[in-house]
Amino acid sequence: MKMINLVSIELYKIRKKPRSFIGFGAIAVIVLLIEVALYIDGQSYLQFVIQQVEQSFQIDGKIINGNLVTYVLLQTLIVQMPLLVALVTGDLISGEAASGSIRLLVTKPLSRANIVLSKFAAGSVYTLLLIVWLGILSLGLGLLIFGSGDLLVLNSDHIAILRSSETMWRFMMAFVIAFISLSVVSSLSLMLSCFTDNSIGPIIIAMSIIILFTIIGTMEIPIFDVVRPFLFTTHMIVWRSLFENPVPLQELWISTGVMMAHILVFLSVAVFYFKNKDILS
Repeated sequence: MKMINLVSIELYKIRKKPRSFIGFGAIAVIVLLIEVALYIDGQSYLQFVIQQVEQSFQIDGKIINGNLVTYVLLQTLIVQMPLLVALVTGDLISGEAASGSIRLLVTKPLSRANIVLSKFAAGSVYTLLLIVWLGILSLGLGLLIFGSGDLLVLNSDHIAILRSSETMWRFMMAFVIAFISLSVVSSLSLMLSCFTDNSIGPIIIAMSIIILFTIIGTMEIPIFDVVRPFLFTTHMIVWRSLFENPVPLQELWISTGVMMAHILVFLSVAVFYFKNKDILS
């Protein structure tokens, strides 16, 4: 019960910060802009996407539908959402340290480990709400405006055509994987938040780490091959494998395990450091 109360208090703190609503507003604006653009001139986008394969395949039917629009939005927004998450979770501890309220919090009969874990839980709830908001806007509006239909997925070496009856569970699982990947960002920024009293620093450092790891993961340099499988950014796009047929379950489980391991490590470091940090002096 004490932990539930702590999480409730942390959620209240998040709700009181104006920056907490930036993510919801940004997602709404981007979704609406992309859906309006595709509704007005979707055929031009479609021609650009399929120009490399149209000589080998004849594609007929209603290609631009709610499923394709949702897939495009996932491709676009999942890349941007780590910043929206770090913007809130990066100052859950450092923000209170800067204002001095963290000193009052640690004087109460509360475990420091529970304080950190409650902040992570609140950050996870915020992340989940962002994912749900993205799902409602992208999938809900997409199906409402464009209707349903088979999903055409272009990969680097093949084309996958998924029946509309198979897409819903794939999107639901994709949102679950997206939540796990963004929880890695949440735990990373929370860990960094323990090391400083500057509320902006953890956000900048977290995004810098993500950008650095992404560059290492995408550059085809042999020396990076050793570390690439262990970088969480390598596995953050594993949700795309859900739109292959058949779904590569082994790859999915490995990537999910790597991301969960990163969450555990980041939280463990955060709890250890915060428990031993001199806050009262």
